[in-house]
Amino acid sequence: MRSAIIGLLLAVALPASAAQIYKYTDANGNTVFTNQPPEGQHTQAVELQPTNTVESQKPASAPEKPKDEAPTRYTVLQLVNLPTDEALRSNNGTFTVSVALEPRLQPGHSLRLVMDGQPYGQPTNIPYFQVTEADRGEHTLVAEVLGKDGQPLQQSAPATVAIQRISVNSPARNGSP
Repeated sequence: MRSAIIGLLLAVALPASAAQIYKYTDANGNTVFTNQPPEGQHTQAVELQPTNTVESQKPASAPEKPKDEAPTRYTVLQLVNLPTDEALRSNNGTFTVSVALEPRLQPGHSLRLVMDGQPYGQPTNIPYFQVTEADRGEHTLVAEVLGKDGQPLQQSAPATVAIQRISVNSPARNGSP
């Protein structure tokens, strides 16, 4: 049976003009196809139909993307876990900001926090930022995705946070100056 399958594969693989294919039945009753008939064996020539051919086509070239461009935009990029209804009480001005990001951060990309229009801290691949010694009052925060070259690729919507701190210059509670 194996030789019949091999013979059939040869028959299909060879173009009709390349060789003549012969068919015969071996001693075990298996049908065999071959391009070289064995001596002393009754064979029958097989007429093959022309094979179908398809011309290969060059694929349409897609416009090349810059090497640093993300394959897809981030569908979710937002600051989360910030107080929205009240001021953040932080006597030393320290708090954490988290970033929700989908899909995951792409290789070569990093995140950066922008506070009041200025980059804050170092770019990172961790989706949270530690803010320290922030002044009291309102601050506008934005998360940025940076490319390999450090250039911004995408920004989150701005979020506003109000920080409440005890002023160092305020008089003591017991009324003494």
